[in-house]
Amino acid sequence: MKLSHITISVKDLNESLKFYQGIIGLTVKRRFSAGESEIVFLGDGETEIELIYNRLHTDIFFGQSISLGFQVASVQETLSNLNQKGIGVGEIIQPNPSVQFFFTTDPNGVRIQFVEYAEKTSRSW
Repeated sequence: MKLSHITISVKDLNESLKFYQGIIGLTVKRRFSAGESEIVFLGDGETEIELIYNRLHTDIFFGQSISLGFQVASVQETLSNLNQKGIGVGEIIQPNPSVQFFFTTDPNGVRIQFVEYAEKTSRSW
């Protein structure tokens, strides 16, 4: 079994696409309408993110216990890039010498983690 996609209900499809394409760097793989909903799948590998916008249901709430993690080459460069674009970010956290990360939120309130692993680190957890 493998993870196929993660679904996020969105308040504003255009704002969400700007974030996931412009900030995260994902590309649209497919886009279509289904009744009152518009659905977009984005990705750059096996796992995709599915954005669903339903114009009849735009009250969206995500708890703070869930986040999406994206590995980056440099946490510092990513943080600087987001700051330049006016996107609020949290502090860099380094729980051990092998990993550092920070959080921001997407336009819907989903927590997004940007993580950098040390080059020779094996993720064995």
